[in-house]
Amino acid sequence: MPLPTHSTPLRFAVIGCGAVARAQHIPNIAASSRMELHTCVDLDDAVLAECRDRYAALHVTHDWHAAVADPEVDAICLATTERLRLPVIQAAAEAGKAVYVEKPLATTLTEMYSIREVVRTSGIAFCVGHNRRASPAMLAAHAIFREHMERPQHAAWRWQREATLPPLPDDGVPSIAVRINDDWHSWKGWVFDKTQAPHGPMLFEMTHFTDVCNWFLEDEPEEVTAVASGMLNEAVIVRYRSGALATILLANNGTFAYCKELYEMMGNGGYLAIDHMLEVRTAGIGGAPDRIVFPMIDDKHPQIGAEGGVTGWLAKKRAACAEAALAQDPLLQFTAEPDKGHAHALERFVDQILGGPEVCGVDAAVLATEVAFAAIHSAEQRRPVTLAEIRAGGQR
Repeated sequence: MPLPTHSTPLRFAVIGCGAVARAQHIPNIAASSRMELHTCVDLDDAVLAECRDRYAALHVTHDWHAAVADPEVDAICLATTERLRLPVIQAAAEAGKAVYVEKPLATTLTEMYSIREVVRTSGIAFCVGHNRRASPAMLAAHAIFREHMERPQHAAWRWQREATLPPLPDDGVPSIAVRINDDWHSWKGWVFDKTQAPHGPMLFEMTHFTDVCNWFLEDEPEEVTAVASGMLNEAVIVRYRSGALATILLANNGTFAYCKELYEMMGNGGYLAIDHMLEVRTAGIGGAPDRIVFPMIDDKHPQIGAEGGVTGWLAKKRAACAEAALAQDPLLQFTAEPDKGHAHALERFVDQILGGPEVCGVDAAVLATEVAFAAIHSAEQRRPVTLAEIRAGGQR
């Protein structure tokens, strides 16, 4: 099918209009000058009515086959459960249509590798919703960190106690620590349904963070060691080919009153932190700013915490939580959210469709998911698990 031009909005069909789609993808497509909300597909008539009446979807239907086959549809945004991923991607590939799909790709390795084969064989533009790769804070941090790892500028004040030091094979090898503070009381019911989420947050949440680690380290993960005490507390260590280490603590017994995500990166005598995608801090990285603050989304308290960053966000959050408690409406606590890159990911995918660089392709998504599966098996079997084992067991 002919590609749209830069001046013609891409016509999207959103298949699966659940909470994530209606909170992010549908309003982001509807608000974009480069995308058009052509069709919304769901089984729930009330949901379809909302898509039509609130977001001005041109068409609504229960039939995803018809939406994919529609010659007016240029691209698919696939936000169904993992049970309906491979058939839609196959149909879209046969029609030569681009696909943006939510993560994780699949709940089994075999199906995930089938999706990869379909995408590779067809050559369609394809993006997986690891949206942190499109967050302004993450993009800025990635540029700083990769520049420092590849062309380090050591701080003039760095202390070297001895005049000569023995060479160490892991000199310059980085490490990443990821801390996630989440509250499981906010989870949707399907999370507890083993038919929909057989591996729990070790898959549906962990792939976000394994992808970030792979992206920043630009290295090949080789072995994973994980410990889990049920669904709520999970710790993962990933060893990479270079010797780099990533540690991920997924703590789901926390609170929304504090920042959810903290990424800390160390290497070549430098340090970088990404705090809740609100600010990036550096130390020991020559030429890098000490602190960069990023805009928030949907700030209902602009007069509070005007300094921005973490301190500004916490002030806004305290005010919002107090209002939520007074009104007995927990949803009022959400204000001034960090920009996690959802809208940017779709915009960058439009660039990709029009010939620009890949955002998060199938190979990157498969790698992040393989690491997550290695963590799942490691926690279950109480031993380190290699990526080679995962690939062999998944019929790669």
